[in-house]
Amino acid sequence: MIQKALTIAGSDSGGGAGIQADLKTFQELKVYGMSAITAVTAQNTRGLQGVYPLSPEAVIEQLTSIAEDLSPQAIKTGMLVNADIISSVADFVLSRSWDMLVVDPVMIAKGGASLLEEESIYALTQLLFPLAYVITPNIPEAEALTGIDILNDVERKKAAEVLFQMGPKHVVIKGGHQSHAQSVQATDILFDGKRFYEFSSPRVFTPHTHGTGCTFSAVITAQLAKGHTVYDSVQTAKQFITAAISDSLGIGSEHGPTNHWAYHAGMNV
Repeated sequence: MIQKALTIAGSDSGGGAGIQADLKTFQELKVYGMSAITAVTAQNTRGLQGVYPLSPEAVIEQLTSIAEDLSPQAIKTGMLVNADIISSVADFVLSRSWDMLVVDPVMIAKGGASLLEEESIYALTQLLFPLAYVITPNIPEAEALTGIDILNDVERKKAAEVLFQMGPKHVVIKGGHQSHAQSVQATDILFDGKRFYEFSSPRVFTPHTHGTGCTFSAVITAQLAKGHTVYDSVQTAKQFITAAISDSLGIGSEHGPTNHWAYHAGMNV
């Protein structure tokens, strides 16, 4: 049986993040990838030049077409742009009983530009988080969502507990934005409501990290679609993104994309 994964996210014209990164990741992990586009962006390694949202109706029509013929085993959301789209997606996910949902709360672009309207955070936390099997914020996103300044591991675990109370079954807070002074390791944490699990790798010092968050959550989605546990899915995501960052493509003049084929290249597949 061919497993199918769906990404609901924005299009990145530079190809490093958004649905482009998700579909590349799905392909690398041998699941059939599908997409529902929420917005078209104009961006490259230098930054974000424009965001052009689709209507909620356009997003839902895409989802309906997929659900009626190609129902996915796992779904992820990325940039959802505004409260109307978030609300519409949440209603649709609930109506279809899509319970294997990974929510990557994309809020801030690599260059610092906002990718989620301020008033949409309430809709994200109140409507979509309770439907999520896994959420995958980075440290700045976890800070924005919880109001906690995360300066150490104790505060990060406290933030994970607060996020868990918002309804998701699992919380992953990524460690790529940890201060370099804190550790030469990049450590992600997984919280299931009872236990914390840590996934560490040597920190790679490079500006070429565009799309890391999208790719990380897409790996989790692909692995869940294939029936793996959350723990194993996060572990694979850690290995995949470490390889993707370590073996840089070196393209673009600033924040270049990660290398989506590095994981399998390193395994000599």
